[in-house]
Amino acid sequence: MTQSHGQSLMSFFKSRFAVPGIYVLDEPEAALSPKTQLALLEVLSEAVKAGKAQFIIASHSPILMSCPGADILSFDTVPVSRVKYRDTAHFKVYRDFLNTCV
Repeated sequence: MTQSHGQSLMSFFKSRFAVPGIYVLDEPEAALSPKTQLALLEVLSEAVKAGKAQFIIASHSPILMSCPGADILSFDTVPVSRVKYRDTAHFKVYRDFLNTCV
């Protein structure tokens, strides 16, 4: 069976995150559709709930940033600061875009 690039990444994530550890991910959403980003969010959330993993993720995805209980840090200022989900630039861009489409 042949998998798309996004599907193969999801297979990798599912198998890898079953191993306990701390994972550092740089834009894991890059090759994923919004639907697959939601699936990745579920995989991340389940790994954290099971106590198997902690994640440090650099992302521009408002979908991944919405992970329940996540601390979102902005590196746009010095010092690095915590930011609320709805105050992130990426959330605002998506919100404004979707509001203009309705």
